[in-house]
Amino acid sequence: MVKANAQGGPALVWLRDDLRLADQPALAAAVASGAPILCLYVFDEESPGLRPLGGASRWWLHHSLTALGEALAAIGGRLDILQGRAGDVVPAVARAAGASCAFWTRRYEAATIEIDTAVKAALVADGLRVESFNGQLLFEPWTLRTKMGDYYRVFTPFWRSCLALPDPGQPTPAPRKLTGAEWPAKAPKRAALKSLGLLPTKPDWAGGLRGAWTPGEAGAKARLAAFLDDGIASYASHRDRPDIPATSRLSPHLRFGEISARQAFAAARHAVDAGKAPAKDVEKFVAELGWREFSYHLLFHNPDLAHKNFQARFDAFPWRQPSSAELKAWKTGRTGFPIVDAGMRELWHTGTMHNRVRMIAASFLVKDFMADWRIGEDWFWDTLCDADPASNAASWQWVAGSGADAAPYFRVFNPILQGLKFDPLGAYVRTWVPELAALPDEWIHKPWEAPPLVLKAANVALPRDYPLPVVDHAMARDRALAAFTSLKAATA
Repeated sequence: MVKANAQGGPALVWLRDDLRLADQPALAAAVASGAPILCLYVFDEESPGLRPLGGASRWWLHHSLTALGEALAAIGGRLDILQGRAGDVVPAVARAAGASCAFWTRRYEAATIEIDTAVKAALVADGLRVESFNGQLLFEPWTLRTKMGDYYRVFTPFWRSCLALPDPGQPTPAPRKLTGAEWPAKAPKRAALKSLGLLPTKPDWAGGLRGAWTPGEAGAKARLAAFLDDGIASYASHRDRPDIPATSRLSPHLRFGEISARQAFAAARHAVDAGKAPAKDVEKFVAELGWREFSYHLLFHNPDLAHKNFQARFDAFPWRQPSSAELKAWKTGRTGFPIVDAGMRELWHTGTMHNRVRMIAASFLVKDFMADWRIGEDWFWDTLCDADPASNAASWQWVAGSGADAAPYFRVFNPILQGLKFDPLGAYVRTWVPELAALPDEWIHKPWEAPPLVLKAANVALPRDYPLPVVDHAMARDRALAAFTSLKAATA
């Protein structure tokens, strides 16, 4: 480590949801400054308005910070972790170090924007050069406007507008070497990663997460490479099939910035140019990156997206409070609808769920139980490794019918038909609901309708081995549609 030179103090890089070295403009700017570098991560659960991370995200963060620290050490740097209000901690470190400049990746939630604005003002007042960069999105939310000058509320014209903009460009490589600065003696005390308490202990429920994921930039690169080699060629036709490994599984890596959207975008487009992937599959994948962009566009313009109905008329919707038994059945995968239960068990075990099944499980909660979408959004926030502040909220509101570009409330997913269509051989259900594994394909999505001899041959006794449906879907659908009709009448 090197002390600040006489011509100027060290460069400060404040890392947040951008835990990588490649395509990292804030780090690149610090390297270009020629100054020794301090790389900070501030674990902030104290600043007003910040939403605490859920359990699965905390697990991921621990391992992502571990990986980043090792990667920085390998090129001469160091990751310094602190705990407390970022608005106090970052300026204090900069002053103690006599920093000359500070760099970070922009954030888009209202509370984080407020924090970043205050920190920038404090650092500029202290004489530092401060720059922020777009390292998280393909396009900044404020750069997309309708012809009327408003923000977009419908995805298709939004994405068309995005694709009409100049290409996001090529990702930049990671620095091969950097010069780390000594930790200033009078700076706030650094925190050991373990002291943050991010990992579960009693009980340790993260075994499935450890088996399913490799957090960190190297894991993200490997995941993208594997997808481009094996999955993307059938993406357009198989992305809705939870029984086929055709999705990228990049979402948690994107959530923590271990890989940038620009890296994924450029790599996918390159696969077409190199003749390694069909254009239709790549464009469908790129459009899913577009949905992430759209979600951040909505969040930037609607800071309360996770808590407030995007469509105000839904404030009058007659949500019902599900019973504790109903809610427990949904959370634990014991609703009696196998495709729903498979998804909820996959979520609990691995910290993720196939996107099609997310829609089915969310529709079940919101339409069959007629529960407020915020109950589901909060559960996913706690249990998803990729619990993204924009995508999680926007997607739940989409299913509920209360959001932008929403599926109409009267679109109610039938869990039986959805299972038969997207898991036709029952492979997904058999993986996560093994008590039904011996049932024939035609009955695995509706075991309560199977003839007694079929159940007996499969060694399945209902409800001993698997619950009967907790709700009559046809009745629940009618109830939901009646509630929506009453809302329309009341808000006409």
